[in-house]
Amino acid sequence: MDLSGRSFLKEIDFTKVEFLSLVDLAVELRDAKRAHAEHRALEGRNIALIFEKTSTRTRSAFEVAAHDQGAHVSYLGPGETQLGKKETIKDTARVLGRMYDGIEFRGFGHSDVETLAEFAGVPVWNGLTDEWHPTQMVADILTMRDYSIKLLESVAYCYLGDCRNNTANSLLVTGALLGMDVRVCGPRALWPSAEVQGIAHELATHSGARVLVSDDVPAAVSGADFLYTDVWLSMGEPVEDWSTRIAELVPYQINQRVMGLTGNPATRFMHCLPALHNTDTEVGQMISNNFALEALEVTDDVFESPASVVFDQAENRLHTIKAIMVATLMDGAKPRP
Repeated sequence: MDLSGRSFLKEIDFTKVEFLSLVDLAVELRDAKRAHAEHRALEGRNIALIFEKTSTRTRSAFEVAAHDQGAHVSYLGPGETQLGKKETIKDTARVLGRMYDGIEFRGFGHSDVETLAEFAGVPVWNGLTDEWHPTQMVADILTMRDYSIKLLESVAYCYLGDCRNNTANSLLVTGALLGMDVRVCGPRALWPSAEVQGIAHELATHSGARVLVSDDVPAAVSGADFLYTDVWLSMGEPVEDWSTRIAELVPYQINQRVMGLTGNPATRFMHCLPALHNTDTEVGQMISNNFALEALEVTDDVFESPASVVFDQAENRLHTIKAIMVATLMDGAKPRP
């Protein structure tokens, strides 16, 4: 599958076949790394990593993947560029595109990464924006393949919680693209936008996917092979917003009762991390002190259970991000304008 020179900004940038080719390549690269037999396909390439938002897994995965493949990286963290401040994104793109072979962007508005891709003249990869999280999705699908013997089209997964965030958007659209049984479940006020739901339903008409958006936990999780959640809120939000959000989302917490509602003893738990599953962090302690809760989106007994595959899922960020870079850079970036 020739993806040379292509950017990856959102899941629907690739067809089902192209998306799954990245998963297949990730398996090959993972096997090669574990066998200490990796071919350095990106020797001498230079990659810019632009982070407007801090990160653990995304930054680590891009850096280690690039180094494994022989590439060099420049990390440009929050406040370390003039992006959108003293210099337009368009101008920054045209400068970086002359110095780097590929650019990763993790930031806020999705239009920013689209502008980078339009004007850089080299592949641009979305490490996360407020709307989409495509690199996470490749890792998630690899993880589901690792832990299910079913054909991918027969796999059912349900995301519970704040269904309007980037992870929920991407999970809904990815499942629809790949013809899977995808459900998102949360309060109606926090459902995906009509636009995102429309994209998913349109994809499903071609792929045969089963798409469900619901506020009914027992119905949504019934028979699911995977339950998935994400953080409910971000630091910096007013405390009064935390109170409202927590009250809305407590019924959608993944705990042992909800795991049991699937009726599937093989159900696995997934989370893109970080997770507020205990009180061992500053935020976790604040939640305990202010709201008398020991956990938010997932309880510790689920997170630490044999059903949890979150750390394999996290490791798969490395292998799938490596696959994305290799596939889009291996034969050279597209010609600069």
